[in-house]
Amino acid sequence: MTVLVSGASGMIGRELVRQLREDGHSVRTLVRRQPSKPDEVNWAPQAGILDESVLEDVDAVVNLSGASISRIPWTSRWKREILQSRVQATRTITDALTRARTRPKTLLNASAVGFYGNRPGERLTEASPAGTGFLAEVVRRWEETAALAPEGVRVVTLRTGLVVGRGGAFEPILLASRAGLGARMGTGGQHWPWISLHDEAAAIRHLLTSRLSGPVNLAGPVAATSDRATRTVARRLRRWYSFVIPERAISLGLGEAGRELLLPSQRQVPQKLLDDGFRFEHETIEQAIDAMLDRGA
Repeated sequence: MTVLVSGASGMIGRELVRQLREDGHSVRTLVRRQPSKPDEVNWAPQAGILDESVLEDVDAVVNLSGASISRIPWTSRWKREILQSRVQATRTITDALTRARTRPKTLLNASAVGFYGNRPGERLTEASPAGTGFLAEVVRRWEETAALAPEGVRVVTLRTGLVVGRGGAFEPILLASRAGLGARMGTGGQHWPWISLHDEAAAIRHLLTSRLSGPVNLAGPVAATSDRATRTVARRLRRWYSFVIPERAISLGLGEAGRELLLPSQRQVPQKLLDDGFRFEHETIEQAIDAMLDRGA
């Protein structure tokens, strides 16, 4: 296949491109600078600019673009950037798909577990309704924009959980644990939806040739609490794990970002992937953390 990828320089994008090329696929990447390689294509999503002709010999588009939600604090300006960067990039792609004379058959568009909001005690499948909060609203707008793709294009929205890999949301946990400052977040009983970096990219590859459409949960098959995740990191690094950061401290110190990223409980179930026959390489959070530390990535 020929696959066009946006956000290819990010943690997930780099691993996805590596796996796609290892499988023998041809990969082109969208870049916002002047292209320096034959497989790079310039675009300007903030201005809605993408030459539709680049889509005419492409089999699938994978859109992973979006400003980091890990940047703290969430100022009003940064919250606008989180939303607009996702909606603008997605709208630029769906508009180009509409204009193209011949179109890719598939659009795999990034999304997030934030759709569900804080849902303690619930089992969250793709059929579960939306939650509330800033991230829930961002994801709703994001997915609505992806749905603007023209008829005939299969659209999948990738509701991704916490990706266990270096350079992402796990990086602060690793740094704190290496320094002997590993800590339980709040009660530690909240479910953190997680997926290994390898399985995140492998699931996207699976969905390129699947018949699935609509939202698909990208999360590991065995649920884990935040305490289980942070405690495992400390144990693997052979460091102390004796601190507790109270919910109030997280809320006061990190504000809305802390309340939406660290404290919600989201038991996300990858029901569609499992029913579609996808096999996870890392089925538990411990396996995912081991893989992250073994690879150093």
